[in-house]
Amino acid sequence: MPSARETLSGSIVPVVVLDDAGVAPDLVAALAAGGIDTVELTLRTPAGLDAIRSVAGSSSVIGAGTVLTVRQVEEVADAGAAFVVSPGFDDEVVQRSLELGLTVLPGIATPTELQRALKTGLRDVKLFPADRLGGLDMIRALSGPFPGVGFMPSGGVSPANARDYLGHPSVFAISGSWMVQRDLIARGDFDEIARLSAEAVALLAGAEA
Repeated sequence: MPSARETLSGSIVPVVVLDDAGVAPDLVAALAAGGIDTVELTLRTPAGLDAIRSVAGSSSVIGAGTVLTVRQVEEVADAGAAFVVSPGFDDEVVQRSLELGLTVLPGIATPTELQRALKTGLRDVKLFPADRLGGLDMIRALSGPFPGVGFMPSGGVSPANARDYLGHPSVFAISGSWMVQRDLIARGDFDEIARLSAEAVALLAGAEA
């Protein structure tokens, strides 16, 4: 199975919270129109699973976010998710994801959690909450004793710091939500979502090291 770095390399991964699964196709289409073709649909609401199911056959790479249990891993796999993202590191969630052939990106916040991730064979992790952990300073600190590890920062990523993050050699993707704000989705302003997505893509053009 592809690693997270292979699946998401150079990507902006929007973190999407949906209250209505029915808008998922329009949302994914708006993101794609703006140049973003990787989407993390979270399980933070009851609509999450149906949303994943409704767009799993699209041309975009659809992942499941806020996956906390083995049962949820199995549900999102059945729904057609291509990758799994968790806010923290759970051995059973990681193992079941790997067994089902899913790319898995667990969250870590400490060197100890990172070592546990490495023991499972993973080389890519989500740093969460990145802003509270020191952002790029934390990534630089971890990159010393853990060379070759890839990070996707999540939490506090914005247009103000996104380019700096993605320009770091250890950062293979960034996770953010500024282009998929919940109020924009609620009022169906997909043109604005497409515009913000295009701005984000333009901002990050050439930022990868």
